[in-house]
Parts: sequence; C-alpha cells; structure tokens
Amino acid sequence: MNSFDLLRMGLKNLFRRKTRTFLTVLGVVIGTFSIVIMLSLGYAMEKNFQRELSRMGSLNVINVFAGHRGPELNSRNPREVGLTKEAVATFEKIPGVEAVLPLKQAYMRVGVGKMVGEMPIVGVEPEKLSAFDFDIEEGRLLTAADKNAIIFGKRVAYNFRDPRIRNYGPPGDPETDPPPVNLLKDKLVLTSDLNYGERRQDKPASDYKPPRPHEVKGVGILKKGNYEKDYNAFMHISTLEKILEEDKKVMEQAEGNRRTKNNNTYDQIKVKVGSLEQVETIQKQIQAMGYQAHSLNDLVEDMNKTSRIIQAILGGIGAVSLLVAAIGITNTMIMSIYERTREIGVIKVLGAELADIRRLFLLEASLIGFGGGLIGLILSCGVSCTLNLAGARFLAGMSDEPVQISIIAPELALGAILFATLIGLISGYAPARRAMKLSALEAIRNE
Repeated sequence: MNSFDLLRMGLKNLFRRKTRTFLTVLGVVIGTFSIVIMLSLGYAMEKNFQRELSRMGSLNVINVFAGHRGPELNSRNPREVGLTKEAVATFEKIPGVEAVLPLKQAYMRVGVGKMVGEMPIVGVEPEKLSAFDFDIEEGRLLTAADKNAIIFGKRVAYNFRDPRIRNYGPPGDPETDPPPVNLLKDKLVLTSDLNYGERRQDKPASDYKPPRPHEVKGVGILKKGNYEKDYNAFMHISTLEKILEEDKKVMEQAEGNRRTKNNNTYDQIKVKVGSLEQVETIQKQIQAMGYQAHSLNDLVEDMNKTSRIIQAILGGIGAVSLLVAAIGITNTMIMSIYERTREIGVIKVLGAELADIRRLFLLEASLIGFGGGLIGLILSCGVSCTLNLAGARFLAGMSDEPVQISIIAPELALGAILFATLIGLISGYAPARRAMKLSALEAIRNE
C-alpha cells in the first residue's frame, strides 16, 4: 500500500465521522492556541526587558568604579584602588578589551541668554567616542583639537527654562516640539554656579564671588540613544578638568577651607569588550584587581531567569489543554477501531501488511494533530495581533516605542505545529498497535 493510498484512506475515515473528528480537532486547536499565546506573552515580556536594558546602555560595556583591595580590606582603613591613568593602561592590556574610556563628571549649569539648564557635563577623550557608539545627528563629534566645544544629548535642549518665569511648564517632546534653545548656534556659557541667571532671594555675603562662567560652543547633537547619552553633555576631559580646578579654587576661597584630597583621577572608566561572551570573564578579572565593576549583563541574567520561570509556568498551563486533547485523540482512534473492526479484517485478508495498518492509524492521528495545530496557530496569530493593537492604543504615550504584548516568533510557530503533530502521533500509537493485533478471521466475523 503506497503513501498516497494511505493518505486517501486516512482522510476518508476522518470525514466519515465529521462531528467526532471536528470535536477532537477542536481540542487540539484549544491546546495549541493556549500554549502559543501563553509562550508569546512570556517571549514578549523578555524582549521588552531587553529593549529597556538596551536603552540604559550597551551590553558589552563594563562600568568600573573605585574600590578597595589588600589584606586590610576588612579593616577600618582599607587601601583604596583609584581610577587613574595607570588603571586605564592596565585595562587596555586585558585580552578581549576593545577600548577604554575614562570619564570625569560634574553637574553644572549652561546658560543660553535668559535660558538656563542643569545637566551632567562628562569629560571624555574625543578620539574614543566612536568606539563607544556616539553617533551624531546634527553637527559633528568632538576632536582632539577641541578645547571649549560640547556635544549634547538628544533631550538636553528640552530641559532649558527661563528661571525668571514661575511655572515655566514641562519640557517639550523631542518628537514633535522644537527645542527652546539652539545649542549649536546660540552663545553658551558653562558654570558651576547653579544659581546663575536667577534672582536670589537671600543676599550672599559681600565677599562671596561665584565661579566665573566659561564661554563654550556647541558643535554636535547626538542621535537618540540610551538614558546615559540623551540627558548628558560631553566635552574634552582636559578642558573640563581645568574648569573644575579653577572653580574649585574659587569655592575654597569663598568657603575658607580646603577640601579633602581625592585619589581618583577619573570618576568612572568604561571598558568595551569585543565579544558579549567575554564580558563576565573580564568583569570578574577587573573585580579581582579591587575595582567595582558592573555591567548590564548582571541584570540580563536575572531577568532571563525570571523570564524562563514565567514562560515555563505559562507553557505548563497551556500544556494541560494539549494533554486533554491528546486523550481525546486516543479515545477517537480507539472508537474508530471498534467501528472499523470488520474493515481492518478485510484489509488484512486482502494482503495488507501489519506495518500498513499501523501507518494508517498513525497517519490519521497525525492529521488530527497537524490540522488542529495549524488552525490553533492561525487563531493565535489573530489574537496576538489583536492584543498588540489594543496594547498600542492603551499604552500610547507611555513609551517612545510601540510595546508588543504578544510576540509569536517563527521558531515558536513552527514548534507549535510540530509539537501538535507529535502529540497526535504519540496518542495514536497505542490504538495503532491494537489494530495490528486484531485477528483477521475474528475481525471479519465481527458485526
């Protein structure tokens, strides 16, 4: 008996009892639909986690801070490990490290006419910006020759306000509203005096002189990226160090004291690793030197564990429905044997091999699983699209990017159909063996 004959007989037998076949297929449809939707919810949750993490920074960048080391670590005065030029040189020699970017940071105020805005000013080495994915939308990046130049994050311009106007209002939307200042054309001043441009209610001491403002110029606006870049401004690290040193002297004279010495040349060092698989190894290597080292991979690992647990729970709930469907397939095939006992006997007498009998029943069970799985997948795709459309309307304005509540990945779709077919095949195995063992003469006598 060839495959075409088996397929024709299998379909004929299934359509002989349309209602029973429909109800059995319906069970598989519900089971497949439940598993696909449940897993798609968990998969979408994982993707949304990863998207939010990517907005916080790059996954292959390690953030290094000052730490402590030595046998006296648990003592009252542990030895501090500072972020110095020597530390930068050490990190650059680690195998797998692509680039090292030292950072100096200060919270300062930028004045543009009557408008002012506070922001973190980050000192960087201009020649290393491209290695850390600093992409320009307007203007240009910093160069080594720039002294008083600044590049701004995408959202910085929207944080400027007129301090003379009370209730100035919330910042605008970069997607629709023009910025209140033009950071590339307007004249800018940079100062450590966070009262610059405001009318002070309290009169300062007669001998108080705030740090003088420094003239700077904006040369570039960065493309929209993560939080770390969108809300910060960046300038040459040597220029920022000179400004901070000058302002520090003015403030020390005004306060009449000397600040404690800081052994750190930098506030933070970013280490970019060439391969994502090496991040954890290099991070532990840096920590072994006594530094504090963190990366987004720490969060990724925790989130992945949580996501897997959620997906396992959701998938288990859906699997219960498919288990019930498998029992239904087995019951349908057994009932089919009782109804077709005489037919099975005739087929055996006519010379059909036992393997053909087994293949026939397994094929019928597989067709039920495949058909139910395919219909269940189509239904799942429709419900998934509906959930995403409803979610897009409900969450409109809450996120810069559309949030997908349900994601049916290609591998999930293919796996669902294969799994449903496999469930049908397994469910039909016992009835197929029962059909093989029927005695041909007894089956013919059966009425």
